[in-house]
Amino acid sequence: MKAYLQLTKIIDFSNKEVHTLAIDLAKGCKTDEQIAKNCFEYVRDEIRHSGDHKDNITTATASEVLKHKTGWCYAKAFLLAALLRANGIPTGFAYQRLSCSEYKPDIYCLHGLNWIYLKEFGWYRVDARGNKEGVDAQFMPPMEKLAFALGENEFDLSENFSEPLPVIIDTLRKYHTYDEMICHFPDIEMKDE
Repeated sequence: MKAYLQLTKIIDFSNKEVHTLAIDLAKGCKTDEQIAKNCFEYVRDEIRHSGDHKDNITTATASEVLKHKTGWCYAKAFLLAALLRANGIPTGFAYQRLSCSEYKPDIYCLHGLNWIYLKEFGWYRVDARGNKEGVDAQFMPPMEKLAFALGENEFDLSENFSEPLPVIIDTLRKYHTYDEMICHFPDIEMKDE
């Protein structure tokens, strides 16, 4: 579990603002489940999804997401991980490969979400990307209510990663505007069967 509680350059919960928010969101909570729900709902509802709002900034660390109040799904997952890890709740990273045709026709990309370890339920996936018409992600363990149901040629990556995938970090560091991001979404290479 140690790997899922790590402070990193990306999951920078030692940042004063991130740490203060993490503590505030845990106030009055009796269980890790209550803390996790507060953190999840904060990131889902209070941090804008950069793609939905066409924000012309790309955030790449938890503290940047909190400072600018915006992030692509990957970056929102960084902030959620930082808030939870600051509260001693193990948190990992999950990915789905989805159609990204809402941005550009006929492309696929990785979508970032989180695994959270809840004492009562074990590992549980949540998606804090932000709700909008047609997207209704919720925190209701043990049932998953993610942002997207998988469609044709879409799939889950089954691994629970303790750190974000390098391709995600590289993309967020390299491309800074909305238009750059929608032309360079992170993806994985597909191997022929």
